[in-house]
Amino acid sequence: MDMKKVVALKVMVVLALSVTAIGCKKSSSSKNSSRATGWQINDKEGGFQYNTKFQEQETSPGLVFVEGGTFTKGKVQDDVMHDWNNTPTQQHVQSFYMDETEVTNMMYLEYLDWIKRVYPPTDENFRAIYHGALPDTLVWRNRLGFNEIMTENYLRHPGYAEYPVVGVSWIQAVEFANWRSDRVGEMALQKAGYLKRGSHITDVNADATFSTDTYINSPTSTYGGNEEVINGDDRRGRNEQTDADGNPVNIYAKRESGAIPLKYRLPTETEWEYAALGLSELRSYNLYRGRKKYPWDGQYTRSGKRKNRGDQKANFKQGKGDYGGIAGWSDDGADITNEVKSYAPNDFGLYDMAGNVAEWVADVYRPIIDDEFNDFNYYRGNVYTKNAINDDGTVKVVTSDDIVYDTLSNGKVVARNLPGEILQVPVDENETYLRTNFDKSNAINFRDGDRRSSRNFESFNDDEETEGSAKAETSLMYNSPKHKISRDSLGNIIREYDKSNNRSSLINDEVRVYKGGSWKDREYWLDPAQRRYFPQDMATDYIGFRCAMSRVGSKSKNKNKTKN
Repeated sequence: MDMKKVVALKVMVVLALSVTAIGCKKSSSSKNSSRATGWQINDKEGGFQYNTKFQEQETSPGLVFVEGGTFTKGKVQDDVMHDWNNTPTQQHVQSFYMDETEVTNMMYLEYLDWIKRVYPPTDENFRAIYHGALPDTLVWRNRLGFNEIMTENYLRHPGYAEYPVVGVSWIQAVEFANWRSDRVGEMALQKAGYLKRGSHITDVNADATFSTDTYINSPTSTYGGNEEVINGDDRRGRNEQTDADGNPVNIYAKRESGAIPLKYRLPTETEWEYAALGLSELRSYNLYRGRKKYPWDGQYTRSGKRKNRGDQKANFKQGKGDYGGIAGWSDDGADITNEVKSYAPNDFGLYDMAGNVAEWVADVYRPIIDDEFNDFNYYRGNVYTKNAINDDGTVKVVTSDDIVYDTLSNGKVVARNLPGEILQVPVDENETYLRTNFDKSNAINFRDGDRRSSRNFESFNDDEETEGSAKAETSLMYNSPKHKISRDSLGNIIREYDKSNNRSSLINDEVRVYKGGSWKDREYWLDPAQRRYFPQDMATDYIGFRCAMSRVGSKSKNKNKTKN
């Protein structure tokens, strides 16, 4: 071919590629240029401020990532109890984070230490706060057993530091998660320069504490309004505006900054079961459809691998009078609980999702899972609240004089709210009017326990029925005992036990689901699909907990790889 023709052909190819590249060019070459208005985002002269550099939710302390997906919930492999409280349902779970281990004694003692420093129990006004957070160490006692060594030492002795905390009620577990959320949020804002460094030690007291919700809604109310603390002492890397005198403004982190971590909480039953199954690396048909029996791969509790063949994969009761096996090779390494991380994790990197201690989850217990109404992020237990508002339009922040204490059914007194938090009130008609997705504050009974769903709904008539009458006792779907507790004028607790012979159930709105077998349970309960319930204000020596956190943004941490 003629040399001139070759050169001309190359020029045409280059021009064609250039035109194609121009046609494929993105509409905006700068993340700081608005595609809505063309205005500059994060302009130093003013205007809309937003974190356009946010890439990925940072994994908070103690957590591992669990990528969501679909699975068969409630598929138990053995149903020797025949309690009919599990029906296989197809569910989808959003991605989330979960503690890699159960909350340990040392983690919980850090919580108790903080409460003791900030709300000293020597102060009569705060005594119930500390006492209400203490685990019940008497759960170890047995009328025909010698267990005082655990009663006296299990919580606080360094020998048990990395063992899972027990004796904690569901209510106490929720309060721990709330406290943890605030402490992690406080530390994150210190590192980002929004709060004074070290203020969580040097500046905190009962009237000057940090609450994440308060900071988001009314940042000047945190730390009791102490400007020296909440204005921070290191503002590097922040987009700030200045007033006419050059003073910084907009110095508080907002949700748009991405600097405020999400909250810790208890996992839902669906999340816990999905995480326990550890399906991330197992995609065969049988496993996907719910044929997996344990958090590990295989149908047996002993390892089949050559290097550790015969070793137990979890801590559980192996038989009557056998809590660990014969001492030596065949032992599971524990007679009561065991140190966390003593056994291999599942495919999500989660330890002890079977055995060691059973674990509280967020859900209120019901025998059925209503997948006909919802099969996405299933959860029963929603109680919707909103921030209380003062007459001047500001949020109402709880002070030392506003603490409200609740007396639980077992006589224990706990604080409903703490100073520095925003007072919460039930949602009302302003939020529910003409809505189709929810119509009242308390949705616990929805489609199972409320009047519309009761098997004997015709019998409901609050005006005619009197408490204690035979008609009232038999008209409810869940006819559980109704014990009463009150206090006399001197503050003494008055307990009234329900001695009715017409009660037919222990299920009510105050019982919560717990999952996973424990050191005290037989192999049957190690199946992640198994479910049991226990009163939310009571504790045992075999139920502990771990925390979870929701994920924002992409479903997968490998989103860029997926696109490529």
